[in-house]
Amino acid sequence: MAMNDMILTPMRQDLTRHGVRELRTAEEVDELLSNSKGTVAIAVNSVCGCSSSRMRPAFTGALQNENVPDVVATVFAGQDHEATARAREYFTGYPSSSPSIAILKDGRLVYMMERRDIEGRTPDAISTDIKAAFDKFCAE
Repeated sequence: MAMNDMILTPMRQDLTRHGVRELRTAEEVDELLSNSKGTVAIAVNSVCGCSSSRMRPAFTGALQNENVPDVVATVFAGQDHEATARAREYFTGYPSSSPSIAILKDGRLVYMMERRDIEGRTPDAISTDIKAAFDKFCAE
């Protein structure tokens, strides 16, 4: 295993072991989002400490909520460049931000949690905000 893989694999698995679908190419992003019906949450993962200590635990914790998106996915900023760039094209009106969490409903962005909403906050506080977004946008 290459050194890069030794470092990145656990960061990827922090999400994928909880059923989060990893999107590694622009085509995979388009396949999921271009004609999607229902709700999709995408976590923009990264190697930064803010992702490790805050976003990833908050996102996976929020997935224990009663209301959750139909599909949960992730792109890895700084690693899967094309997939991340393509996902960000769907996040209209927002600058690039890592980490971040987007919710799309029927292919339209309805919620965005940017890095500034994650930095300096506890995973529990972040998870509470994500759960509230899930309740608002993903409830039947």
